[in-house]
Amino acid sequence: MKKQKNYGFIEKKKLWKNGFVPVLQVLLTIFIIIALNVNGFNQEKELKVNKDEQEQVVKKISKILEDNYVYPETAKKMSSHLSGKLKKGDYKKITSPGEFADQLGKDLREISKDLHIRVGYDPEAVKRMRRREKNKDDPELLELRLKGLRRTNFGFKEVKILSGNIGYLDLRQFAGPKYAGETAVAAMNLLANCETLIIDLRNNGGGSAEMIQLLTSYFYDDDPVHLNTFYWRPGDETMQTWTLPHVPGKKIPDIDIYVLTSRRTFSAAEEFSYNLKNLKRATLIGETTGGGAHPGGPMVVNDNFILNVPKGRAINPVTKTNWEGVGVKPHVEVSQEDALTTAHLKALEKLAASAKDKDDKFRYEWYAESLKAELNPFKAKPETLRLYTGKYGPRTITFESGELYYQRTDRPKYRMIPLSNDLFMLKEIDYFRIKIIKEDGVVKGIMGMYDNGRTDKNLKNK
Repeated sequence: MKKQKNYGFIEKKKLWKNGFVPVLQVLLTIFIIIALNVNGFNQEKELKVNKDEQEQVVKKISKILEDNYVYPETAKKMSSHLSGKLKKGDYKKITSPGEFADQLGKDLREISKDLHIRVGYDPEAVKRMRRREKNKDDPELLELRLKGLRRTNFGFKEVKILSGNIGYLDLRQFAGPKYAGETAVAAMNLLANCETLIIDLRNNGGGSAEMIQLLTSYFYDDDPVHLNTFYWRPGDETMQTWTLPHVPGKKIPDIDIYVLTSRRTFSAAEEFSYNLKNLKRATLIGETTGGGAHPGGPMVVNDNFILNVPKGRAINPVTKTNWEGVGVKPHVEVSQEDALTTAHLKALEKLAASAKDKDDKFRYEWYAESLKAELNPFKAKPETLRLYTGKYGPRTITFESGELYYQRTDRPKYRMIPLSNDLFMLKEIDYFRIKIIKEDGVVKGIMGMYDNGRTDKNLKNK
């Protein structure tokens, strides 16, 4: 009989009274950064790996996989594959521990197609893991971990307001709320009054399922929403995640959300995207994600090697499956380089279409026009641009390296980006544009145009 655990609405409500939700014992890829990067550490101290250690490592990896890997039959196939290669002497010429680890990882993924499987060589990491297991409250290890999290601001790379009052969050990691909760709440409160929200996961490799839960809870009202279910092979049990009824600050259940993805979007970042896509709560824009839906964590193989073991699998409540091996396909497929501009443009166009106030509509369309120019730049001829140089009262236009530049007295110089032959925007000053005034083909002056409809003019100095 399978054991059933519900980490959802009722339990979360009780835990929330004491602050942020405690870190679950099982995260969506525990310490995944360690597992992905261990082979890069301590290369200068590498010793040679011998035949005896290779046999020991293969045997232990096989045991770990057969006891823990989410699919038992696949675990047996991987074990058999490694044993067969060892017997054939395929590892005989490998003496570098790092290269041996890399090859083992490739061989395991060749059978499983599971991108979460990693083998790493890092004796120091092994010591830290054993020390952490022996003394989970070790203050030195905790501070070491927190130092790394603080260095990256817990994954919250950038929070800002784009033109048109569009919120933007560049999130590089889903760190656990126990430590990243205050930062997450601060970010969400800053974005609480936006018309639309863009969440950038193009450089996010994963992290904690609980941070997914916390952030997603801001996108719904107080009624619980089932986000995901995880099956864990060790213990043969399942757990569910639901939105939280209460979060610090203002919820934003009624605004549109866009999520940016790339091929580098992985693991927990994919879960966040997959959840919102299938709940029809967000529009995904960018590239199909990496395809890793099997959470787990690193396990010690011996004094030198670590194996990242996928122990569970996600089971989406809507699709009854997950994104393993196929990734999450966006609604709008564009290159990751164009994803932000595309999302920003779509947000503005939708706001403009639904705006009841004509001034609001004018502003949304104004900013949308600038973004269209970024995606499809207008090419003005150099001979045309040269005609516009000169002084216009306190304003000066110069031609440099094939482009026009605008400068007002005692102020910075800005590149003029053509929207047409006689209309230009300045990327750094998004509320202002310059229109060339002509009479019978002769340049007579310039008009300053503003996003509130105001204009001013300066005639060209004689």
